[in-house]
Amino acid sequence: MPDSSRDSLEGAGWGSTRPGLYERAMPARVVNLSWLDPKTLWAARNGVLASWFGDPTGRTRARWVERAAAAGAPPDKVVRRDEPDRFSFMVIGDTGEGDDPQYAVVPGFLRTGRDTSFAVIASDVIYPVGRTEDYGTKFFRPYRDYPAPLYAVPGNHDWYEDLTGFMRVFCDTAPLPPEPAPRFFSRARLRSLLWHRPAPVDEQRLAQSRELRGAPGQQAVQPGPYWAIDAGPLRIVGIDTGLLGTLDAEQGAWLREVSKGPRPKILITGSPLYVDGEHHPCPIDGGGTVDDIVRDADHHYVAAIGGDIHNYQRYPVQVDGRTIQYVVAGGGGAFMHATHVIPRVSVANVTEKEFRCYPLRGDSLAFYSRLYGDRLRLRRFFTLDESDARAVIAARLGVPPTRPQDAERRPGLRARLVASLLGAGGRPDRRGRFRLPVRKTYTQLFSPASATYAPPFFKCFLRLDVSPGSLDIRCFAATGNLEQELDPPVEDEVSIPLDLPDGPTGAAESAQAADPGRSGGR
Repeated sequence: MPDSSRDSLEGAGWGSTRPGLYERAMPARVVNLSWLDPKTLWAARNGVLASWFGDPTGRTRARWVERAAAAGAPPDKVVRRDEPDRFSFMVIGDTGEGDDPQYAVVPGFLRTGRDTSFAVIASDVIYPVGRTEDYGTKFFRPYRDYPAPLYAVPGNHDWYEDLTGFMRVFCDTAPLPPEPAPRFFSRARLRSLLWHRPAPVDEQRLAQSRELRGAPGQQAVQPGPYWAIDAGPLRIVGIDTGLLGTLDAEQGAWLREVSKGPRPKILITGSPLYVDGEHHPCPIDGGGTVDDIVRDADHHYVAAIGGDIHNYQRYPVQVDGRTIQYVVAGGGGAFMHATHVIPRVSVANVTEKEFRCYPLRGDSLAFYSRLYGDRLRLRRFFTLDESDARAVIAARLGVPPTRPQDAERRPGLRARLVASLLGAGGRPDRRGRFRLPVRKTYTQLFSPASATYAPPFFKCFLRLDVSPGSLDIRCFAATGNLEQELDPPVEDEVSIPLDLPDGPTGAAESAQAADPGRSGGR
């Protein structure tokens, strides 16, 4: 097994002089996406408008679901795949910026996933606003050599053009007709005047892009923005959390229904339920939360995997004597969200001993110190080497260094100051608790514009191997360096026992037995 970031500096991708070959697959001209560009921020305004003037995504989603049903989607929104008891699939989240970090993930993803049955994109397929015209270079081109189908759940960025591009590509539905204008004196009217609306779909350009993934084995049409996949002994449930990370009542009712039965289940969501040491249960309109459904013992969920946050985290949460693995897997291509801002973990009885993240917090701090040293032209002050960064994290969080060869050391004043400016996690106070400094001040307001920095990129993707008695989840790293490209290291892995039913595996199977034609191609 190759070294991971937990084993050595080389395993983390530091100091490599052998760049990866991913650039050969990139377009000749790449437009770097900057989140400091006023044009980008203005185009992505719908999330702010929804929080101010009311969120219309529930109504829009219902219209999309109705349209997909009219086109032949199964009423229960379940895709039934003919998989054996042993099969594998991939999960990758927050992919589509279309620049170096996204394409740097692809060689390892293809190598690791060459024998898998399908893949799922968890959140934010296309940045910045989910435009249909961006699918060519940010979806079809990078994954043109993945031989199996790709399914997806949308993230908030896919909703910034009312999900038009997503539904056209993944569900093969035509754009929605415009709705009647709302009442003149209303919040909805003001929202509609400012709303960013989808651009017309260039059907010829989209058809040309589709040819990049035109092989029969690559084709799949999913039944809507939320769906379930029955494959082998497992049910995979994908939900659409819209612009604001919530579910409408109709989708909530569907989720409760599709979660019934003894078949083991995995949730795929655009908004993680545990992230950055906090619990975000995801409210459902009309009452209850998504996590209430996941925790219900009668529903047999074994894992919940979410995108949206651009790194990897895992929380093994004990629920009524069983363990549910809550995973953040948003490191598929967009800029890296810092892990060094995560405080010492103590949530739902998960502590630092059980918690896992990638990149390691020290690597994250060293990465961001280099980034802002370059950006602010203060390299001598801001830039921390990996040893200084790890020492600060160890001192602040009270945890020993992760790499076995790292010696404990006392961080200097400059290292502590830079760590504070970059929002590094909390410091123990006199009572043994952790107070949080201002978190994510720089790393969230001034996120990097992806292609403006060099490897290691600290990207990641998941491979899930299913067998009759277990589910193995492995997180693989992608740094942009040749070593990790040729042999992606495993940054984390967990094996989950599956308690399989002896008889029928739920209502969906009974319904299929009654009407075998429902399995269809969706």
